[in-house]
Amino acid sequence: MSVQEQVKEYINSQPEPKRTDLQELHRLIQKIMPKCKLWFLDGKDERGKIVSNPNIGYGLQTIKYANGKTREFYQIGLSANTSGISVYILGIEDKEYLAKTYGKKIGKASVTGYCIKFKGLKDVNTDILGDAIQFGASR
Repeated sequence: MSVQEQVKEYINSQPEPKRTDLQELHRLIQKIMPKCKLWFLDGKDERGKIVSNPNIGYGLQTIKYANGKTREFYQIGLSANTSGISVYILGIEDKEYLAKTYGKKIGKASVTGYCIKFKGLKDVNTDILGDAIQFGASR
C-alpha cells in the first residue's frame, strides 16, 4: 500500500468529527507544503509493538542526536489521539517558542515545546495554527 493510501485509510478510520478535521488539516498542510515528502508511521516499533499513535508526517529534515548519529524525519506531524488531535512541529531548538508565539492566540489548545493539541478544529483559530505550521515548514 502506498503512503497516500495508508494516510487515506488512517484518516477514514477515525470517527466523526475527528475524520473531517483530519482531512481539513491534511489539506491545509499540503497547501502550505505542496511538494513535501509524505510519511506514514503506524506507531509500531521494529518488533511490531505499539509505541505511539499513528502519525502522518510532512516534509523532511535531518535530526542529529547527542551521540552524533543522524536520521531523516518529518518536519510536521499530524495524529489523532484519545482526546482530539495533535499537530507536531519538530526540530525547534527553543522549546518555549511555540507557546510564547502562538499559545495565547490559538484558542483552546495545549501548546508545548513541539506539540499543539486540541479537541477539534472548532476550538482553535485555524489561521494561527496555519502560521505555526508554516513556521515549522520554513525551517
